[in-house]
Amino acid sequence: MTMSHNCDMKLFPWAGRFPGPYEVKLEDWIGDEKQKLLEELGESWLPYLTPRDAEFHQLWKTSYSKLLLRKADKIPQELHHIVQEAFLILQKHNCFFQDLVRIKEKDFLTPVSRILIGNPGCTYKYLNTRLFTVPWPMEDYEIKYCHPELFTACKALIKLNDYLNIEAVQALQEPNLSGTKETEDTAVTDREQDFSNFIKGSLLEDQSSLYTPRNDCTSLKYRTSYNLTLLNYMDPLQMPYLKQEPYFGMGNMAVSWHHDENLVERSTVAVYSYSCEGSASDKVNEQDVEGRDPADWHVGLKIAWDIKTPGLAIPLHPGDCYFMLDDLNMTHQHCVLAGFQPRFSSTHRVAECSTGTLEYIFGQCEVALQNLQVDSDSAALSLKSLEVQVVKEVEGIHNETSLVLGEVGKGERTMEQRNEIISCFLPLLTERQELRKEWTARCQCQLAMSLPEEQKPKCHPLWKDDDPSMPLPYDLEEVIANLQTLLE
Repeated sequence: MTMSHNCDMKLFPWAGRFPGPYEVKLEDWIGDEKQKLLEELGESWLPYLTPRDAEFHQLWKTSYSKLLLRKADKIPQELHHIVQEAFLILQKHNCFFQDLVRIKEKDFLTPVSRILIGNPGCTYKYLNTRLFTVPWPMEDYEIKYCHPELFTACKALIKLNDYLNIEAVQALQEPNLSGTKETEDTAVTDREQDFSNFIKGSLLEDQSSLYTPRNDCTSLKYRTSYNLTLLNYMDPLQMPYLKQEPYFGMGNMAVSWHHDENLVERSTVAVYSYSCEGSASDKVNEQDVEGRDPADWHVGLKIAWDIKTPGLAIPLHPGDCYFMLDDLNMTHQHCVLAGFQPRFSSTHRVAECSTGTLEYIFGQCEVALQNLQVDSDSAALSLKSLEVQVVKEVEGIHNETSLVLGEVGKGERTMEQRNEIISCFLPLLTERQELRKEWTARCQCQLAMSLPEEQKPKCHPLWKDDDPSMPLPYDLEEVIANLQTLLE
């Protein structure tokens, strides 16, 4: 397979930079549970702890033990060097974009700029937006990069990916894991030796297979075999507006409280954090500040919708890594609290992309085409089967639609047979119409229209309703209405 990508061009159909203010009203973001919690809190704050609090480590051990922090000085220096250089290369080549996401039928641009890098053909979906990976180097794949520096950056990130995989496996194997526990020096030495093998060009066996069977969730390796990383960048001082953390009074948030989406169940998330070095004047005198130091970046954690257990704010220094092990991402929520300096992060995930890869899509097209036959004399197209299950499968893949409509309009079938086919077919056609309308609206929203031309989302394919080369009109309202009439 040959894959090429020019990172100076637009990466995704819905991602881009937006120069204007990023204003989001609080009520636009909150669901029923969040609204109820805020009402219960009133004007008060929930308690949270930082390392300055005497109970901090005990709380971490009892309520947040599946959050593991690996401090920068426990990670090989050579890895720090190549990964931090990779961040700067990607920034230099304009590879970071804000994502146009959709929340509660409203469109927003993320305050954080992102790029997805990972296994060729993988995708990652969050907040109704699907991102496609820029591929990192892998055996058996001929990947062309528009600049040698981009190859260097992607190669560094897969090395980081392999290192974090080993760290996660070892962490999950430790009995009675405590988030604040440091491993013995011998274990660190062993991992540094493992990393030296990566530098020589070897890759973990887990990376040799792009897609692991979907239901094999019991395998520890499967739950730590990261297939992509979502990279983030933000310079807080360049943001005209940042949301305030609403429950604990933790200050400015770069990323709101959330569970990570679209992941293999109980899979570990690993995050490498790099905030650019600031000057001494940027630091805040800790004695003058209650709560967390606003100059430092933090990851915030809380038990989901729990107002009894205090939250945690864990400072992230340049080069620190943290791991959300096992089911922590399901039982807890986390946020990213902004400091003063620009920050990069690389968030490694086991994305659930069994139905979100190019390989899967091509396979589904093949399945649909198997129900299509061509007359050898007239070249006319027809369907091999109109069994309900076959029609449902084919229409779920979105193919051969006009042929089904033609068949149900013939008088060769009983009314019962015709109605059975239409009843199966109509909900799928209605869903397709709604998806088209939603995407068209997103492409034409004010935020999308404000983007530079090369970053605007595109409605593609898009055709006029009277286009003779297309089997059906783009707007399916009339087709749906005719089918509904046949059922009456």
